[in-house]
Amino acid sequence: MRRLFSTFAPGWPGAGLLLLRLVAGVSLITHGLTRLRTGPPTELTVLAVFAITAGILLLAGLWTPVSGSLAAALALWSTISRPGDPWACIYMATIGAALALLGPGAWSADARLFGWKRIEVRGQKS
Repeated sequence: MRRLFSTFAPGWPGAGLLLLRLVAGVSLITHGLTRLRTGPPTELTVLAVFAITAGILLLAGLWTPVSGSLAAALALWSTISRPGDPWACIYMATIGAALALLGPGAWSADARLFGWKRIEVRGQKS
């Protein structure tokens, strides 16, 4: 994870990434739960489970490049396969791709697990 992002954005940029993650995660979870409640065919059930999984991972900020890419792919698939207004799916695909490219920010599980750590070495007093 550390190789993907030079820093995990702190401050206002980190807050913006947190907001993006929260909106995308909640949206994916509610979309997936709605699909599961309607009793879709097996293929759509698998996609709903993937959406819920990606939403939970985005909420936690865990494996953000993978979960953001999965969110973008699911949204693009919904844009192609679902009739009607595609703009909500296009927005979700854009948010997912942006999170996959920018990273999770400082307030995430990725930053806690894979962020740069500071090790303080105390010298001995003579």
